[in-house]
Amino acid sequence: MSDGRFSRRHFFYGTLLAGAVPAAGFGSVASLKRLGFKSPNEKLNIAAIGAGGKGHSDITGCESENIVAMADPDDKRAERMFQKYSQVPKYKDYRKMLDTEHRNIDAVTVSTPDHTHAPAALAAMELGKHVYCQKPLVHSVWEARRMAETAARTGVATQMGNQGYSTEGARECCEIVWSGDIGDVTEVHAWTNRPVWPQGPEVVPQEAPVPATLDWDVWIGTAAMRPYSPAYAPFKWRGFFDFGCGALGDMACHILGTPNMALRLTAPTSVECISQEGVSEHTFPKQSVIRYDFPARGAMPAVKIFWHDGLKAVPEIPGVPAGEKLGDSDINGSLFIGSKGMVTTGCYGEHTRLIPVAKMQDYVMPEQVLTRSPGHYRDWIRACKGGSPACSNFSISAPFTEWMLLGVIALRVPGKLEWDGAKVRFTNNSDANKYLKPFIRKGWKIG
Repeated sequence: MSDGRFSRRHFFYGTLLAGAVPAAGFGSVASLKRLGFKSPNEKLNIAAIGAGGKGHSDITGCESENIVAMADPDDKRAERMFQKYSQVPKYKDYRKMLDTEHRNIDAVTVSTPDHTHAPAALAAMELGKHVYCQKPLVHSVWEARRMAETAARTGVATQMGNQGYSTEGARECCEIVWSGDIGDVTEVHAWTNRPVWPQGPEVVPQEAPVPATLDWDVWIGTAAMRPYSPAYAPFKWRGFFDFGCGALGDMACHILGTPNMALRLTAPTSVECISQEGVSEHTFPKQSVIRYDFPARGAMPAVKIFWHDGLKAVPEIPGVPAGEKLGDSDINGSLFIGSKGMVTTGCYGEHTRLIPVAKMQDYVMPEQVLTRSPGHYRDWIRACKGGSPACSNFSISAPFTEWMLLGVIALRVPGKLEWDGAKVRFTNNSDANKYLKPFIRKGWKIG
């Protein structure tokens, strides 16, 4: 390119490009088989850790392959998939499943509450199994580092379940930003209507008998034991500090995915909760605004990112013309503010468009420099069979989840928190550092 834009954009994308490009070849069949890879036409044997809830869609996304085993502590929650795959072995405890079935398993999906993602995924990777793990990848910063390190050491194929990394719009947004058409991006806003589950001071779990279909000990996993309550399981766990990551954990891995990709974000220098409503001792607040500050990255300037949750309407952002619709109609999306213009995307990076939208009438999209995804699950399955790393493999999704989770800590510790990513610690607040690593109950382990 005579204007140099292609090389500049290509440089900033760096290793992330590998996850979007089809495999150039599968290398030596013999050597790949020794590493556990299969030929592109050979089906994987996939086991599911979590078969109810999100597990249903994750198993469905992989049904082109062989589903060979399932583990779920709640027979009722998993009933649909247990019936659909009536002939495969089923377990309450994923540890027993891995111990018993590991010789027949190539890969696993992990579709459990946030606090059990890392224990299950790390156990599978240590056995040499490829892993597709739901978002948010982990429940703590310490776990994020363990996930990235273990994936690199074992060489397995990985993917986090943030489908926005595979959408057309997310890649178009990257190309618009890298083209320089909106100038230097120094501010991003991202927002969601979540939580849509109970959070706040009025949420007080009431003890109840454990349902006959549920193994409560396995569901609790590494967390501190407590009496069963329907306030936790099967669905409302996401609002509790001990089990979930609140609205951030539910939606930031989607909505902030496009900013993370397009702006080549690394570790922030600071994070701060600048407002929150409905504060509770045990759950996330009803509403919050969090600010992240990132340093310059190569030729990209420093950028501040604002996360807004618990909204009933898109936030009012200075500089946006009156009447312009941002993000999606369901109050989820992001806005990039550059020195020469603005671009907005939807929840999964889709519906990418300039603001004001009238600019799209005469706008010529930049040259396509990123290949388009075959689909988020297919991208991972291809990687499992020796193809290029998936677009949200753990070398990408673990650092992303790590910086996102700093916001979870900021919700619990007031003030601006200065972050040292190299040393994995906050430099100005010892109270905040105690939330970097999770509680691990006796008899359980993480990694």
